[in-house]
Amino acid sequence: MSLAPRRAVAALAAVLLAGGMAACGNSDTGTDEGGSGDGKIVMGFSQVGAESGWRTANTNSIKEAAAEAGIELKFDDAQQKQENQIKAIRNYIQQKVDVIAFSPVVESGWDTVLKEAKDAGIPVILTDRAVDSADKSLYKTFLGSDFVKEGRLSGEWLVEQMKSATGDVNIVELQGTTGSAPANDRKKGFGEAIAADPKLKVIASQSGDFTRAGGKQVMEQFLKAHPKIDVLFAHNDDMGLGALEAITAAGKEPGKDIVIITIDAVKDGMQALADGKFNFIAECSPLLGPQLMELAKKVHAGEEVPPRIETEETTFTQEQAKEALPNRKY
Repeated sequence: MSLAPRRAVAALAAVLLAGGMAACGNSDTGTDEGGSGDGKIVMGFSQVGAESGWRTANTNSIKEAAAEAGIELKFDDAQQKQENQIKAIRNYIQQKVDVIAFSPVVESGWDTVLKEAKDAGIPVILTDRAVDSADKSLYKTFLGSDFVKEGRLSGEWLVEQMKSATGDVNIVELQGTTGSAPANDRKKGFGEAIAADPKLKVIASQSGDFTRAGGKQVMEQFLKAHPKIDVLFAHNDDMGLGALEAITAAGKEPGKDIVIITIDAVKDGMQALADGKFNFIAECSPLLGPQLMELAKKVHAGEEVPPRIETEETTFTQEQAKEALPNRKY
């Protein structure tokens, strides 16, 4: 074969090879032009982590709802680190997903990466937790709970329960992750409510990082440092459940010697409430998946959505927990 025909064959082979690679490539991540290539909406979701029963239920809700809605979900677990969430969001921008959603581990420090998403034309939805950005155009909407209200309802219940108490009522507080929206807001709401009764005093407040292990460890420290503790306010059920172990080990009876108030109402927490170990829970529903997928479809279609959408929630006493437990989904 002469040199010219050989060159022609080689060129043809190169064209065919390139065409084959283009047809086979990126099958798991969508096309370079964005989307899945088959008409599906592609959502990149960065989850805080797996720090609690609430978070596990939230993750399951999102994954199940995405499958039911026909939305391709790219999921990332940030392991409670902001730098991991920022990296994940930037990866989603590079992949040209259709929508980005995330539950921010802390409130501050998001403006730069959110502006990158906005400049790329990718709408962002905040779920469960908010950010403190002054520029509200950096995200389309927030979907989640009113954390201030949860704290306030917890405090108002305590004020009512302690109205006939004599002498100071000593309260210890297990805060959530430092700098996170639920920790900041639940503390604020609770503090505002108990200010109505001067005898209710928070004598110690420390982060247990929303984990059961953290709740146990910090409660052990509280018990050693403060001989008289009347009330524990835990920012979530898991920290409260960890605190139960510390209280029992210290020879005290949870729910009686120490009144326990928590937030979330996951199944383990509700069981503790029904068993008389907790005294009151303000609900924070993790089942945000279906609403999130509906919002994703709307913002992808360019529809206007409310800037803030709050979930409907309630509170539970011990008797109410007994009634609700048999049908509890999480």
